[in-house]
Amino acid sequence: MIKQLEKNLKSHNIKPTAMRLLVLELLLDREAAVGLTELYRAFEKSDRTTLYRTLKVFEESGMVHSIDDGTGVPKYALCSDACDPGHHDDAHIHFHCDLCGKTYCLPKCRIPRFELPEKFSKSEVNLVVKGKCADCEE
Repeated sequence: MIKQLEKNLKSHNIKPTAMRLLVLELLLDREAAVGLTELYRAFEKSDRTTLYRTLKVFEESGMVHSIDDGTGVPKYALCSDACDPGHHDDAHIHFHCDLCGKTYCLPKCRIPRFELPEKFSKSEVNLVVKGKCADCEE
């Protein structure tokens, strides 16, 4: 497992450190996006700044994308293979559960293309659907 994690990091030109390996393993084990606070709880003995920098390195390399789900706290999820440094292919819908607070990527639900009015320019597009997730519906 460790060799595969190292290979994954190296394929994104990221030096595999112990913390980066641990964070990647946690992200791979989660269905929902992860916030910095959740990471900090999972790795209590680690430095919050190190965790934040790890997420930023992952984001800059195209390994994760950040999600603004309206809670005021960015969440992070693994990117698809189409992402690379400087360009994230995260034009999919995100779902935030009002009950459990989890945020999910829905990569099969693409954000439709649209035209902006003249002299408008976009810097990012984010579409969050809020409601009850499958676990909370049961």
